Amino acid sequence: MTEEARPPVVDADDEQLRRLIHEHLKVFAKFTSDNCPACAALAPPFAKFVDAPENADIFFVRLDSDQNPVAQQLMKERIAPFFVSYHQGRLLECDALTEEGEVVAQLARLRAFEPVR
Repeated sequence: MTEEARPPVVDADDEQLRRLIHEHLKVFAKFTSDNCPACAALAPPFAKFVDAPENADIFFVRLDSDQNPVAQQLMKERIAPFFVSYHQGRLLECDALTEEGEVVAQLARLRAFEPVR
């Protein structure tokens, strides 16, 4: 994908996410909320991850957790944004994360993931 063709973070809903995870090889989704301090703290690093050359093959999506019952419940329990990695339409990893290093590690695992053929 050329730098000019690389989309910014795409804001989507659950239905759009289901379509996007099948249209893109690797997808990294962040479920976030306006009233979440950890979400606000991780917003600048998340934007930085999108622009990082090593993440060029990853499609980034942002969703409002208030529109997803599972993410909404997890955010109430953990008070943190919920990150989900997908590869070839399949869920690889999901967790509520509060530290930039945790997000970096999840992204590294997604970058390194190669399906068994």
